[in-house]
Amino acid sequence: MTRGNLIYVIGPSGCGKDSIMLYARKHCPGTEAAFAHRYITRPADAGGENHVALLPDEYRARLDLGLFALAWDSHGNRYGVGVEIDAWMEAGLNVVVNGSRAYLPEAARRYPDLVPVLVTVDLDILRQRLILRGRETPDEIEGRLARAGDYAVSHPALHVINNSAELSAAGRALLDLARKRPPRMRRAV
Repeated sequence: MTRGNLIYVIGPSGCGKDSIMLYARKHCPGTEAAFAHRYITRPADAGGENHVALLPDEYRARLDLGLFALAWDSHGNRYGVGVEIDAWMEAGLNVVVNGSRAYLPEAARRYPDLVPVLVTVDLDILRQRLILRGRETPDEIEGRLARAGDYAVSHPALHVINNSAELSAAGRALLDLARKRPPRMRRAV
């Protein structure tokens, strides 16, 4: 069986990563790809993505026990992706995760065949989305908008999906990547 790929979705906060991933998840049979939940030290009712909320002590214990395949800090929270993704990829599934632009170099080091997907959006649309979701103050929104262009993302396998138009177009682009089978490895004889 061919090992699946890690599809690492990144982009500025509010660009629509969660919506694109939900679209792809709804249209992708579980036999083609798995969509990992993140473990976050943010309350479950904070809005946005469907995540597993952990208290800081719970997060630290899981980190210390080696239960995260990927782990990083951002925006005052701690994020983790569970080691279960390795078993899913070994079973031949592509695994889609919501990652971090700043953590991309480390994720690529850990998973050399990683497929990074950068979601972009026009800044005016991004501002409106951040205002509508209501998680940040006006000053925090302006800070996020300033940071949106701060990260130069570079990777030889980078895919860019613009989410400034219809969600279905961006969702189908991610769905196509999630369904794409990795090339078959040759077995030594």
